[in-house]
Amino acid sequence: MSEEAATGAGASGDTAPATAGMTADGTADTPAAVPGAGMVADSAGAAGPQSRTADIVPGPGGVMTDEVGVVTGELTLRTEYADGKVTLRVQYKDADEWYAVTGGSVPLPDPAGLDAVHGVAVALLHRPEG
Repeated sequence: MSEEAATGAGASGDTAPATAGMTADGTADTPAAVPGAGMVADSAGAAGPQSRTADIVPGPGGVMTDEVGVVTGELTLRTEYADGKVTLRVQYKDADEWYAVTGGSVPLPDPAGLDAVHGVAVALLHRPEG
C-alpha cells in the first residue's frame, strides 16, 4: 500500500482519517452525534402510536364496521397500533371518515408485530376478484 493511501492523503494533499473514526476493536474513537438516529417515521417512538395503510377492494360481502355496517367498493385500510393494542379501520378511498372494522381490535404487546398484522389484514380483506 502506498504511503498516500495509508495516511489518507488525497491528490490535493488533503488528509482524511484513515480509521473512519473507529479503533481496531470496533469501538468509536470519539462519540459522534447522529441527528435523527433511531427515529420511527410515523410514530412518537417505538412504543408510541403507529399506523400502516393500504388501498383495498373487499369481496362481495364488503367489510363490516361498527359505525355504519357494511362498506364496499374502493377502500383504504388503516392498521393502527397504540397503547398495546392494534385496531383496523377503513374509509371510502379519499374520504375523511374512518370506521372501526367489527372485531378488528386485539392486544398486540410488541409494536414490532404491526407490519405482520397489517399484512395479514390486507391479505384477508383485499379480494378484488371476489
